[in-house]
Amino acid sequence: MPTQIRFFIFKFLCICCFYASAQIPEIAKNNQVKDSIESYLVRASNSIDQAQLELALSNIIQAKEIALQNQDRIYTSKTNMVLAKLYRELGDLNQAEDQILDAIKIQEEEENEEMLAHSYMIYGAIATKLEKYEVAEEALNSALTLTQENDISGYQGPIKTNLGILALAQKKPELAIQHFNSGLPMIDSFDMHYFKAKLYVNKAKAQLMLDMPDEAQQTNELALQIGKEKKYPEIRSECYKLYSRIFEKQQNFLTSLDHLKTHQKIKDSLFNINKEIIAQEAGAKLNLNENNVLIEELTEENIQQQKSLKLGRLTTILSIALITILSLLTLSLYKNNNLRAKANELLQNKNTELILAKENAERASEAKVQFLSTITHELRTPLYAVTGLTHLLLEESPTPNQKEHLNSLKFSGEYLLSLINNILDLNKLEANKVEIENTSFNLKKRINDVLIALGKSAKDRNNKLHYEFDDNVPAKLKGDPLKVSQVLINLIGNSIKFTQNGDIWIRVKLISMIENKVFLNFSIEDNGVGISEKKQQSIFENFTQGSVQINRKFGGTGLGLSIVKNLLNLMDSEIKLESELGKGSKFLFDLKFEVVEDKSTNYSEEAKKIDYKVMIDKNILIVEDNKINQLITRKILEKNKIICDVADNGDIAVHKVKENTYDLILMDIHMPGISGIEATRQIREFNTEIPIIALTAVTLDDNLDEFYDNGFNDIIPKPYKTEEFFTKLHKALKEKQTTT
Repeated sequence: MPTQIRFFIFKFLCICCFYASAQIPEIAKNNQVKDSIESYLVRASNSIDQAQLELALSNIIQAKEIALQNQDRIYTSKTNMVLAKLYRELGDLNQAEDQILDAIKIQEEEENEEMLAHSYMIYGAIATKLEKYEVAEEALNSALTLTQENDISGYQGPIKTNLGILALAQKKPELAIQHFNSGLPMIDSFDMHYFKAKLYVNKAKAQLMLDMPDEAQQTNELALQIGKEKKYPEIRSECYKLYSRIFEKQQNFLTSLDHLKTHQKIKDSLFNINKEIIAQEAGAKLNLNENNVLIEELTEENIQQQKSLKLGRLTTILSIALITILSLLTLSLYKNNNLRAKANELLQNKNTELILAKENAERASEAKVQFLSTITHELRTPLYAVTGLTHLLLEESPTPNQKEHLNSLKFSGEYLLSLINNILDLNKLEANKVEIENTSFNLKKRINDVLIALGKSAKDRNNKLHYEFDDNVPAKLKGDPLKVSQVLINLIGNSIKFTQNGDIWIRVKLISMIENKVFLNFSIEDNGVGISEKKQQSIFENFTQGSVQINRKFGGTGLGLSIVKNLLNLMDSEIKLESELGKGSKFLFDLKFEVVEDKSTNYSEEAKKIDYKVMIDKNILIVEDNKINQLITRKILEKNKIICDVADNGDIAVHKVKENTYDLILMDIHMPGISGIEATRQIREFNTEIPIIALTAVTLDDNLDEFYDNGFNDIIPKPYKTEEFFTKLHKALKEKQTTT
């Protein structure tokens, strides 16, 4: 970033120097050139209001370049006006004054009274900051006179605002409020949001000066609302500073301090931006000085070369001696070349061996990926039976205790699926193929589900779980709930595993909340066996545990903490460990979430809207090779009065669709004989209307398009959630009913 700013400012200085001395004949300007300059200057002015000073500088440079190329004095002066605003925001008031005076000079010569009124207004604002109050008053009154004489009503509101700010600087709050009240209707009529916000915040200052804190608070709230909505950081900074003074006057010192901190944080960020740009400008000037030094050095070098010519004869003698020495070196180089050739041959052989080893490693990696892809289906298919049977049992009116256990079983099944995905993700992490989901969820409920699932394990080891959740954390967050659960399950499960007859604390605290971003701190602490300082460095590596004795005593794969570390890295965080052997361990990490309204599909809510009458007596073909999965899917459908038929493979499915009429097909993908994709392709050759939904255990990250391209209407991943299953089923049947 600093390099770009340095380039922009250096380019700007070079353009100004070049075109100021060039004598280019005046040419006619077309509307396209003027529109281009105007567009750059409008963007630059808006960027200044939003404190995007780097972007503003870039646009000013573009406008200045076009204006100078076309020798357009009016737009050159207009560029100077915007540049003066930029220097004013940077705090370089002397440069700002020079730029606006250059603009005024050109506009007076060109007799452009509209732009001159605008320049006088800017000069009045700059002079106020320079405490040249008489100059400021004269400039602003001149601007107001020009607007009245030439019927330029658009500038009158901002001029009144600046007259109010001038009166405020002169400790005349009553006069300031008169100017603000006079200018507000004109600013409203032209939708000047920035000046409206500026007027309100300065009017609030005047009210506070008149000992009217309640009125000042209300007016300041209006300014802050515009500052937030239109993203004016300078306005927001001033509002929070004024809030601090208001609450201090009301003796509400804690609230006053909070607002002062917020003001200081915004001000610090603005100051850092300004300081960086000013530093780069100084750097650009230093670069010019360095160029001058380089020229002086080259001149000195030329003088030395002239002196060396006088030693020509001596040089000739030395050259002869050098040739003699080089001749002797030639023989030595010949021998060295022979040695180098042998070394190159050896290196080439080694390089060939390395290439072969690389190819072997790549083939091994491909085999591993293929193995994991194949085993994914085999691991997920039995999980479909677990989640499906759990759903059926939950619908058969279990007792409260049974319901709690079934909910834990359901959550554990989902966690087992996520664990399988996690192990597969370890393979993807090296290739940076794992992606973070971004969905809305309730963090407190999510952690409660984790604790319910792990409650029995804790009870078996006589451990007590203590859950502390900061009430200031928003209810709805946007992030990756599954990966958060995986991290917490691994860490809490690890603490339960290595603690006996002890306590485990799970704490979630709010660090800060900035606009729609929330920063949270998580800590999982136990008073178990602890980890030695020596092992703390390696405990997060794959397949690593504290010792062989620990592995034999407590079991496990040693993957848990490695998965935690990798998952937190994906979420731009890192795990920290505080532990002492025999006294317990404490794991800490921070996470950032968005606080937004949930706009993703909530299948639980969608399922409540389902008209189950649409599905009664509908004839559905279930294409599935696994008998348990057939049974579960059939039972779930028949409970809702749906007629089911079953095909054990794709060939049977194609034959049955030709012979019978179905309202919908649920198609598995991996089956003996032809696959579900091939079966769907064959069905589409003679029936393009029937809805076909893929009910599959394959990973859908990379091949969604393949399903839709081959004729599927929708996809339900296994093991599926019942709400999602019926929502998509109802949608497909309703669409078919509508089209027929």
